[in-house]
Amino acid sequence: MTDLHDILSPEAVLEHVSAGTRKALFQHLAAAAAAAYGLDPAVVAAAVAAREKLGSTAFGAGVATPHGKVPGLTHVCAVFARLSNPLDFDAVDDLPVDIVFMLLSPPDAGADHLKALARISRTLRDQAFVDKLRGAGSRDALVALLSADAVCDAA
Repeated sequence: MTDLHDILSPEAVLEHVSAGTRKALFQHLAAAAAAAYGLDPAVVAAAVAAREKLGSTAFGAGVATPHGKVPGLTHVCAVFARLSNPLDFDAVDDLPVDIVFMLLSPPDAGADHLKALARISRTLRDQAFVDKLRGAGSRDALVALLSADAVCDAA
């Protein structure tokens, strides 16, 4: 288990997200980031899309961690989404993605960004935990899973 409440607002946990393309998904996640953190959704979507152009952020087993640096952001924050239908993400194992954890950081948050990304990656490489996320019956259950039993601190 892990605790990501320091970077993930309960309002930024989404279930049953439907998107036909990565661009549409990023726009949906950016809108959620705008609502939860007061960010400009166009800036968020552009930052994440720009990073994705460098290479897919899907690391296999149906999981992706799109991320980007957002001007004007003062702290590391995130949006979690469980997709209704898996989406092609050009993953290393060619499996479509249904679990997405988007990380956003200030432009100057190099070390904090990398530490948060590493923490998310460690969490989502735990197949038993990902299975629990996939099996969660509600958004509240997802929130509870993502904010339980801290095992490490964010910098």
